[in-house]
Amino acid sequence: METPDFGIPRRLASRMSMAEQYEYLRTRLSRRRTLVTAGAVAGGLLTGCSGPYGPASAPASGPAAATSRVAGAAIAPFGRHLAFGADPKTRMRISWQVPLAVRRPFVRVGLRPDDLSRRIDAELRDLHTPGLAGVRPAVEQYYVHAALDGLRPGTTYYYGVGHDGWDPASPAHRSTIASFRTAPATPERFVFTAFGDQGVGKSASANDDVLLRQRPAFHLHAGDICYADANGTGSTSDGYDPQYWDLFLRQTEPVARSVPWMVTTGNHDMEAWYSPDGYGGQLARFSLPDSGFDPHGTPGAYAFTYGNVGFVALDANDVSYEIPANLGHTDGRQTKWLDSTLGELRSARDVDFVVVFFHHCAYSTSTHASDGGVRDAWLPLFARHQVDLVINGHNHVYERTDAVRGGEVGRAVPIGGSTDPVRDGIVYVTAGGGGRNLYSFPSGVKDSYGGNVTRHDAVRSFHWTRSRAAEAETVEWSRVRYTGFSLLKVEAEGGAAPRLTVSALAQNGDRIDHFEVRRGR
Repeated sequence: METPDFGIPRRLASRMSMAEQYEYLRTRLSRRRTLVTAGAVAGGLLTGCSGPYGPASAPASGPAAATSRVAGAAIAPFGRHLAFGADPKTRMRISWQVPLAVRRPFVRVGLRPDDLSRRIDAELRDLHTPGLAGVRPAVEQYYVHAALDGLRPGTTYYYGVGHDGWDPASPAHRSTIASFRTAPATPERFVFTAFGDQGVGKSASANDDVLLRQRPAFHLHAGDICYADANGTGSTSDGYDPQYWDLFLRQTEPVARSVPWMVTTGNHDMEAWYSPDGYGGQLARFSLPDSGFDPHGTPGAYAFTYGNVGFVALDANDVSYEIPANLGHTDGRQTKWLDSTLGELRSARDVDFVVVFFHHCAYSTSTHASDGGVRDAWLPLFARHQVDLVINGHNHVYERTDAVRGGEVGRAVPIGGSTDPVRDGIVYVTAGGGGRNLYSFPSGVKDSYGGNVTRHDAVRSFHWTRSRAAEAETVEWSRVRYTGFSLLKVEAEGGAAPRLTVSALAQNGDRIDHFEVRRGR
């Protein structure tokens, strides 16, 4: 089936990489002046800020410098979302959206809500989506970002976002003031949450409500964030509506305005219209830690340390055998960076645990099953550096393995059990019940979770091979399965006996799984 007007025919797109599709479209559409160039997106990718929190940046050029003729007082910011900088103790990134271009955007910040005297300049990133004849008009979206550096550890800050004509410190807009807290200077008990595959809708919003009740220090999003790209193949033949991002950021704002939202990249987040690798949209919408090996080219790969836990986000599109649109796009550089980063975290004296999160599953039995590309590229590194917990999305269920060593069960970890990664292997969690439509498990395989434990049998599943074949396998590591919306809650504790207490919560708040990770001493 041919795509309308500007799209690439499906059969042709299936044989092209993301970069090849982008070049095809750039060449074809440049004559019509409808396709945003990579330079137009990159023109807004500035990382600094002015004022007492960091160095000044040059103003954005190109489309991002455009301003609206509508009075600034009539343009209300929305969709605020936070993310840590490279050091969560001292750096925070504040992002938001405006419906039209504005002049001189900024953040006001202070230690009290009635004293936002410090003003930090922000940058405007313009994202242009070309129209499709008979399908949708061209869409312009405007995202704003401010970098706050030099913050005090363990401190609550209040902030408001604005621009010329809209000042959050004015009486009319003081209700928009929000707050965040930096990481503590020394490790202390904290909670983080995680899920993937969220989208927009009642179930997605309900999961946000459950999340907020856990009072997390931050949230990990394992990819497939919004589903503006409905098909998720990384092709311009995918159905795509960029305005879903407007809905998503509005939906997420009640949480993400105060809880840092640490996202990585799923297959539905490869949006082929914006850049050769499909990540121009993510670069426009999010500001993530710049600690990755290539932060501008692969925004979903970065690392940060909070308390006694090191976190590593990965872009699994780079290694996926199932969906190969971006297979190998870093030429092995991400995997080399992963090896180095895990080594640094494991040798850090103040890091007790290492948690890795990404989208495609290393071990799962649901619809997409397991990705052999992830297994081949990264599991040897996880084992070598004794990663403590791996969190994935992709399959829209909750599934949790026993401790896995060398592809087999290293130790059974029943609900309420405990495991030592040094001795037993690694537990892998699929937390894909973030809000998108649910999947199922193989025919005849029953759910088994807290309050509904069924007999533990081997499960017939499969994994994807390099040739994109689904190779059958019978597995014994599938310990907990739940077909429902859910999220992961992890409590980290340090001290003489550090531990991670991992719980899975259903949307009604019931705990459907829990186990502990304790390292050998």
